[in-house]
Amino acid sequence: MPKAVVCRELGPPERLRLESFASVPLKPGEVRVAIRAAGINFPDILMAAGEYQLKPPLPFTPGSEAAGDVVEINGTAGVAVGDRVIVKMRFGAYCDETVATPSQLVPLPSTFDYAEGATFLAAHGTAYHALIDRGQIKPGEVLLVHGAGGGVGLAAVEIGKLLGATVVAAASSEEKLAIAKARGADHVLLYEREPFRDVVKRLTDGRGADVVFDPVGGEVFENSMRCINWGARILVVGFTGGIGLARTNLLMIKGASVLGVRAGEAVRKNPALGEVRFKTLSEWAEAGKVRPNISHRVPLEDYAKAMRLLIERKAIGRVALLTK
Repeated sequence: MPKAVVCRELGPPERLRLESFASVPLKPGEVRVAIRAAGINFPDILMAAGEYQLKPPLPFTPGSEAAGDVVEINGTAGVAVGDRVIVKMRFGAYCDETVATPSQLVPLPSTFDYAEGATFLAAHGTAYHALIDRGQIKPGEVLLVHGAGGGVGLAAVEIGKLLGATVVAAASSEEKLAIAKARGADHVLLYEREPFRDVVKRLTDGRGADVVFDPVGGEVFENSMRCINWGARILVVGFTGGIGLARTNLLMIKGASVLGVRAGEAVRKNPALGEVRFKTLSEWAEAGKVRPNISHRVPLEDYAKAMRLLIERKAIGRVALLTK
């Protein structure tokens, strides 16, 4: 029987359970996908704890992205048995079988394995939406990427460099910075070595960053306002370090903007955005220009250990759950 990680009570990863479930018959227009890998994202952890803005009714299965093979269809067009696909969902990915509609499926890039496919769209899609749709970054601008050792941070480093920016990557360890450098960062800085705002000012001859990509929040967000150029755009991608407070006087003085980034919601509001985004990301993937950095590939049954890797910031890039 298929298995899934199930949340029956809100709390830490250890409260989740791996349970068997019966396959259900397909309704017309549905597709059955054998899941080979699922990506772990920080919102999955928040959702299981009841701390995310989306609160599914209990019980539910966490996870918003997976990859696998189409194994059964029921009157669907454009999808065939045997297709390798990425599955997009708001929750439900931590399993080895799922039922989806064709609108939830996109082709897995031929250059990717299943784990790479399952860890691609959330991070790279968020970075794309942040830098292009929201930040409107231009060639030659200075991009400061916080949390550059994480999945979305490394994606921002890759995409920022592809778009012609000068990329300054900030992270909490030398190991993470080495990966960011390998992915295209022009400059790297270690948070604990010296205040990052001083480093950014020094690297830019006092001007500051034009675009700040911030999945961290907290003091990192607050200090970012002190190392920005005129007309800067601060992209609020997440808050793993807490909720930051905006100093409106600093924003006014610099003519700066603070922009919220919700890549998934933007596509739900405007599906055409998602089509353009995936087309571009897929082309970049096929050309070898972007690729998830997966530091840990963990069996599905070790889901709690895998989620802890993100909580304890031990992952560099992405963590994938493997079902086979």
